[in-house]
Amino acid sequence: MVDPAEWLLTQVERANPLTRLDDLHDGGRAWSQGNHVRPLIHGATYFQALHDALEATRPGDVVFFTDWQGDADEQLTGTPGSEVVEVLSRADQRGVTVRGLVWRSHLDKTGFFATENRHLGEQLRRRGAVVLLDMRVRAGGSHHQKFVVVRHRDDSSRDVAFVGGIDLAHNRRDDAAHLGDPQAQPLTKEYGARPPWHDVQVAIHGPAVHDVETVFRERWNDPAPLSRSPWRRGADRLRGLNSSPDHLPDQWPPPEPAGSHTVQLLRTYPSLPFGRDYPFAKGGERSVARGYCKAVGQAQDIIYVEDQYFWGHDVGRVFEGQLRARPELRLIVVIPLVPDLDGLNRVPQLLGRHRAIGRLLEAAPGRVAAYGLENHAGVPVYVHAKVCIIDDTWASTGSDNLSRRSWTHDSELTAVVLDEDYARDLRLTLGAEHLDRLDEVASRGLQATMSDCVDPAGMFQAYADYAAGLDDWHAGGRQGTRPPGRLRRLPLPLLTARERHWAALPLDVVQDPDGRPPALRRTDRY
Repeated sequence: MVDPAEWLLTQVERANPLTRLDDLHDGGRAWSQGNHVRPLIHGATYFQALHDALEATRPGDVVFFTDWQGDADEQLTGTPGSEVVEVLSRADQRGVTVRGLVWRSHLDKTGFFATENRHLGEQLRRRGAVVLLDMRVRAGGSHHQKFVVVRHRDDSSRDVAFVGGIDLAHNRRDDAAHLGDPQAQPLTKEYGARPPWHDVQVAIHGPAVHDVETVFRERWNDPAPLSRSPWRRGADRLRGLNSSPDHLPDQWPPPEPAGSHTVQLLRTYPSLPFGRDYPFAKGGERSVARGYCKAVGQAQDIIYVEDQYFWGHDVGRVFEGQLRARPELRLIVVIPLVPDLDGLNRVPQLLGRHRAIGRLLEAAPGRVAAYGLENHAGVPVYVHAKVCIIDDTWASTGSDNLSRRSWTHDSELTAVVLDEDYARDLRLTLGAEHLDRLDEVASRGLQATMSDCVDPAGMFQAYADYAAGLDDWHAGGRQGTRPPGRLRRLPLPLLTARERHWAALPLDVVQDPDGRPPALRRTDRY
């Protein structure tokens, strides 16, 4: 039997006495028990589940959502009428309380999507729903949380919270075939006109739904202005956008227990300068980083990571100590084959990878492996998932990447599930896709199909063998039948001394900044 206190943060270890998140957790706990969590692998799977949950809402129900990027016309099921704006508007028109917090975004000309996010708010506003464009962040930072809470006035057993890394946006509605979302948004040229996209969300039932809702309410009720820019506030008034939060209905008690999963929510909020700190996180909250540090410190056999970035000295340091202390511990990292920036902008991202992966390869040679993914046409798959599984016990899925930015600078939310069956099955299910065994899983079952990967050493070897076979096939001119699998070995980035020197500044200041209070910077503490 796993002791949650050995793996999860206590209230004291969360180090944020001002949050209401743990008010209903007695005995110093910072987690809830009695939940059922279902992983939703791929945007198409999540969007279908979200569509069904929203369409089933009735008068008096509540829908709260946050988003980093939102596209009003993204279809949740691929059919007309399933657009994000249509589904949310229909719920509002049925008498559902619909409230949203969408990051305002930096200007479009800087490579972001302020126009799309604003249009989502404008269109929902015209139809009666209330969406706030939230810029209460550090300079250069973002609200990166991506979750939806659906609560039912008359039947709490149907309450659900969706937490993870999937935005309500273009590119996300892909599936296991990884042919890309028909509503595509270009990345770099390597990903083609319709970028393949790998992502994960979870659906939570049980008392933890109340916890996710509390995260939304704390942000909604922040008294700070949504933006400190006078011209933005004026433009919002001219467009009829909501400029301040209205009163939310009273929060209902937590739903009844729905299963056996223990769930802990981990968050990042930055320290905000000039007295602008969040009232629910003075000096910030860094429980994502703290939670990883504690869980990694328990690892003995395997750490399995799927992540968009996996960057920097901070990340490398956290994993390095345990890899040195545990000679049987193995680390598998699955990240994008190709970064999402090109040209000179790509070099800082490669430096970030080099800092983390290079350090770990040196610390544990033969026990650390990094891979990317490609689809069967040979197009790289953009890994946007943020998943970490440790010893088939602790499994996190959230908005946070393994980087200093996500651990200290932006707002993030991850859901940790502490359950051995859940964690093992999630690891094996992800492995079955990458090894091209999903059809066999459907006919024979997960355990039988993945029997060679149940042992961590077996999975480490299977990944290495499949990736080597596919790499050799490519190196030989792609002659003959393509070997099974989607894994490609990811070599350590080759950077010149000059590149490492000049790329350090944009990496440390722009792409992977530090959002801790000044006293904590240049320390190993969060």
